[in-house]
Amino acid sequence: QVQLVESGGGSVQAGGSLRLSCAASGTISRANNMGWYRQAPGKQRELVAVINDGGSTNYADSVKGRFTISRDSAKNTVYLQMNSLKPEDTAVYYCKANWLRIGIRWGQGTQVTISS
Repeated sequence: QVQLVESGGGSVQAGGSLRLSCAASGTISRANNMGWYRQAPGKQRELVAVINDGGSTNYADSVKGRFTISRDSAKNTVYLQMNSLKPEDTAVYYCKANWLRIGIRWGQGTQVTISS
């Protein structure tokens, strides 16, 4: 059973930084795409950043230049370095990964709260 386990959320003041991590547990081949999504209260879940197995990345316009996604494919782990955080970045952040053989998996979510 493959699960995604997230860590690194928390509360910081505006302008601060946080680093999220998400690791796939269980014996599984390398994931194809891995990414981060977020959902703020009363809003739909939205893409934050994705990275494919070749290392190509894509970011939401709202986080470009502030967030950096990276991965350690050997460990099936994806990271999100978040700098210059703003109150509007407050949300539950979810990790997502997909494999050709088993499909999509989501993490349980980690809360990120930015105070002004």
